[in-house]
Amino acid sequence: MPAARPLDGHLVLVGLPGAGKSTVGRAVARALGCEFLDFDTEIARRVGMSVADYFAAHGEPAFRALEVALTRELVGRAPMVLAPGGGWVTNAGVMELLRPPGRIIHLRVTPDVALARLARARAVRPLLAQANPAVTIRALWEARQPLYERADAEVNVEVVDGQQLVDSVLALAHGGGSGVG
Repeated sequence: MPAARPLDGHLVLVGLPGAGKSTVGRAVARALGCEFLDFDTEIARRVGMSVADYFAAHGEPAFRALEVALTRELVGRAPMVLAPGGGWVTNAGVMELLRPPGRIIHLRVTPDVALARLARARAVRPLLAQANPAVTIRALWEARQPLYERADAEVNVEVVDGQQLVDSVLALAHGGGSGVG
């Protein structure tokens, strides 16, 4: 496979928890030969505790402030593939900080499929650690869907998966088309 063209700006993958932002992001970064940054992993490293523990100790607003601060740090840095948490889009102005030249791609997944994927994952998702996570994830989708729709492109991860998903994101990274599915 020929080397992919370098990015002009950051490539940001957004979507519900369980959409595959980190998994797809790592594969896309590898294909592009650039750095990958998972926001949750980086924030956990910086604060010295898991995101779930940070949420419990300091609350969601404090965590969202860390996401905004990290986003501001990335402005002007060499282009990389970014996987912020699912709620990153709720931070006013963060999308505008990175684009242009950055591109934002929504990895679309329905709440039910996201929940099924999360049930198989080991990571604790603070906003889903509720008595009824199905109700919570549907509410997150309702609240965030208009923000996800502000992405530059969308890929329905229920229609494509594996290498096809990575290839779709790579095609969209440089402005090709508006999405798949």
